[in-house]
Amino acid sequence: MLDRFASIFKIPELKARILFTLGIFLVYRIGGHVPVPGIDAGALGEFFKQSANTLFGLYDMFVGGAFQRATIFALGIMPYISASIIFQLMGTVVPYFQKLQKEGEEGRKKITQLTRYGTVVIAALQAGGASVFLTRLVAPSGAPVVPNPGVGFNFLTMVTLAAGTTLIMWLGEQISERGIGNGISLLIFVGIMDRFPYAVMEEAQMIAAGNRHILTDVFFLVMLFFVTMAVVGITQGMRKIPVQYAKRVIGRKIYGGQSTHIPLRVNTAGVMPIIFAQSIMFIPSSVATILPESGLRDSLQIYFDTNSALYMVFYFLLIVFFTYFYTAIVLNPVDLADNMKKQGGFIPGIRPGKHTSDFIDNVLSKVTLPGAIFLGLIAVVPTMIISQFNVSWNFASFYGGTSILIVVGVALDTLQQVESHLVMRHYDGLMKTGRIRGRRRM
Repeated sequence: MLDRFASIFKIPELKARILFTLGIFLVYRIGGHVPVPGIDAGALGEFFKQSANTLFGLYDMFVGGAFQRATIFALGIMPYISASIIFQLMGTVVPYFQKLQKEGEEGRKKITQLTRYGTVVIAALQAGGASVFLTRLVAPSGAPVVPNPGVGFNFLTMVTLAAGTTLIMWLGEQISERGIGNGISLLIFVGIMDRFPYAVMEEAQMIAAGNRHILTDVFFLVMLFFVTMAVVGITQGMRKIPVQYAKRVIGRKIYGGQSTHIPLRVNTAGVMPIIFAQSIMFIPSSVATILPESGLRDSLQIYFDTNSALYMVFYFLLIVFFTYFYTAIVLNPVDLADNMKKQGGFIPGIRPGKHTSDFIDNVLSKVTLPGAIFLGLIAVVPTMIISQFNVSWNFASFYGGTSILIVVGVALDTLQQVESHLVMRHYDGLMKTGRIRGRRRM
C-alpha cells in the first residue's frame, strides 16, 4: 500500500496538482482564523456554546468553526451552494434555464456565470443579516458580542464577509481546474474534518478525568468503522438498467450496436435531504434562542428538542420526503427516455417512449426507498448517541448526518480521480484490484 501511495509522487502532473490543492487548503485555514474587526470573540464563543444543536451550529459545521469565530470566511461556501441549488431548481420550471441546460458546454458556462453573480448577491444579503444579528447578540454573562455597534460596523462586516465568500468560491474553482478533486466539496470536507481533532481531545480529557471508561471509546471506534462501511456501501450502491443501442449504417460505416447501462444510485440525492430537513427542523429551536422568556419559547424548546421522540420522527419523515423530492429534480425519467429514443437506444423488453420512462420511474422509486430510509436512520444516530452515552456533539456528529456522508462522498470522489491518474500512467491503483469498487467501467 505504501508503494502505491509513493507512486503518486512519481507522476509530476499529479504531484503538482496535489501540492497545489494542499496550498489552497492552507490559505483557506488561515482565512478561517482572521477575525472580522469590532467583535468580542470571547462573548461570541459563550453564545455558541449553547447553540451547537441549532441552525447556527449546522452552519458553523460547514465552515469549520469560522462562523462562531466571526472570521472573514464566516459565511463559508454556503451562499454558493444556495445559488447552485436555486438555479438547479429553476432549471426544472423556468423555460430559459431549461434551454440553457440543453445547450451543452455553452449553456453550462452561462449557468456557472449566473451562479457566481447569484453567489455574490446572496453573500451580500447574508452578510448584511449577519452584521445585524451580531449586534443584537448578548453572551450568557451579559457581555455584548459587538461592543460598538453602528452603521460603520454593519457596512464593514457586510463587505468583509461577502468578499470572503467570493474568495472561497474562487479558491474552490482553482482546485477544480488546477488541483485534484471537486474544489467546493473539498473545502467543505476540510471544514468538517477541522473539528475531528478537537472531538478526539474532548474524549481523551473525559477518559483522563475518569468520566468515561476507555472500553466505551473502543466501542465508539468500532461503531464508527461499521457506520463508515455502511455509508460507503450506500454511496456506491446502484441498480444498473441494461440499454441496447441499435446499429445504424451511415455511408460505409456502422455506428451503434453496443450495450451499456443506466446507473441508478441508491442515494442519488446525496446529502441534500439531510441539509434541507435539518434546516427546517432547526428553525424553531433557533428562533427560541433569541425570543424572550414566554410560553411560546418554552413550547418550542420542549417540542423541538433534538432529544425528543417527536423531533426524531418528524426529522426522519422529512428526510424521506426530501430524498424523493431531490431525486425527482436531479434525475428525470422522461428526459432519459427521450434521449435514449433520439439516440436509438432501448431497454430490452421495454417499448421506447412512455413505457420506458414509466419503467425507469418505477425502478428509481424502488431503489430510492432503501436509500431514503438509510439517510433517515443515519441522521438520527448522532442524537441517539448523545442522549444515551453523554457524548459531545462534535464527536457524535461523525457517526451520522451530514458530516459522515460528506466526508465519505468527497473522499471516494477524490480517490477516484487519483486512481484515474495512476491507471492512465500505467501505475497500480490505490486498491489491490486496481480500481475503486463501484467505479469500474463496464
